[in-house]
Amino acid sequence: MITNSRKKTYDMVYVALFTVLIIICSWISIPYVVPFTLQTFAIFLTFGVLGGKRAACSVGVYILLGLIGIPVFSNFTGGIGALAGTTGGYITGFLFSALVMWAMESLLGKKLWAAAVSMFLGLLVCYAFGTAWFMVVYTQSKGPVALGTVLGWCVVPFIIPDTLKIILALVLRGRLVKAFARIA
Repeated sequence: MITNSRKKTYDMVYVALFTVLIIICSWISIPYVVPFTLQTFAIFLTFGVLGGKRAACSVGVYILLGLIGIPVFSNFTGGIGALAGTTGGYITGFLFSALVMWAMESLLGKKLWAAAVSMFLGLLVCYAFGTAWFMVVYTQSKGPVALGTVLGWCVVPFIIPDTLKIILALVLRGRLVKAFARIA
């Protein structure tokens, strides 16, 4: 039997552990048509293993660490400038994704299919938030840009890699949940 204070301790450890996973994965860049990191994979895996509430906490901690200047974002960047730049909306979108996944988990439960639906909806939210932010910042600094152009730069090249990240997170999810259940 786990006491309430012990459960809170486990929660804090899991949130910290998965925050570190998100940080490490943000530093791993995979060469592709447009290079991408494993940030979104870590966020999907965090949600799949920890559930919505703890995943949202992990993502929130990750963003706060970057916001105060710790180089936790891709290319070892951090600070308000990274969030205020053209791609900062995608980073902020991770938090909205986590919140959407948490809400979906509350509605649909923790079944595999529900996690998959939640992750895909979370990804769409991240794309929407990040694309809107990109357009605003890009327009202010360089001039108007069409939505189709931004989607071609910021979304289309990432659809296949992000789908593969979701699939991998779903595969690993079950194994890690079982492993963590043995620890607790």
